[in-house]
Amino acid sequence: MSIQTRRGRERAERERLIVTAARELAEAEGWDAVTTRRLAAEIEYSQPVLYSHFKGKDAIMAAVAVEGCAELATELAAARRAVTEGSGATGRRAAGARAVLAAVGEAYTAFARRRPALYDAMFTHAVGLPFATPEAPAALWEAFDELARAVEPIAAEGDEPGLLTETYWASLHGLVTLMRSGRLPEESHERRLTLLTGHFAADTD
Repeated sequence: MSIQTRRGRERAERERLIVTAARELAEAEGWDAVTTRRLAAEIEYSQPVLYSHFKGKDAIMAAVAVEGCAELATELAAARRAVTEGSGATGRRAAGARAVLAAVGEAYTAFARRRPALYDAMFTHAVGLPFATPEAPAALWEAFDELARAVEPIAAEGDEPGLLTETYWASLHGLVTLMRSGRLPEESHERRLTLLTGHFAADTD
């Protein structure tokens, strides 16, 4: 292994350590507790070392958000496949577009409820990531595309699939955010999801 290769691997490992420490601290104490000084102490590196990897807290949160989107995409894809597997060549249609949409919605909201600080970095706090543009990191598009795969089959004639997906995403985000802030009672969460799925996919199956 060359010196350059080793240094590149060590740098990647340090960045991974910083991002992991930020995620764990945020989930335990909230993002206000995540400072460069605190992270440097957590990973036992100096602040200059940390700044050699990230310009500051916002850059670290952006890296966390990208990582979170990749994980969300994986979980949404798994939820979709769990419904469609065994359906043969007809896949999603045989399984039922409504069932797929419901599974993806459940997976999305479960992810947000299980990892609130991670979700906030992804979709609540301003982290400077270019959403909905060609410059957006691949992981952001992967997460959106997984939502789109569930939404597109229920689009009516004349609907723009991208806008319909954005509307469904906004609905899920609104349910999660209002419930977490205590504006909506948590015990009715499953019924709201059922209503949302039913109205979005009213003309399918």
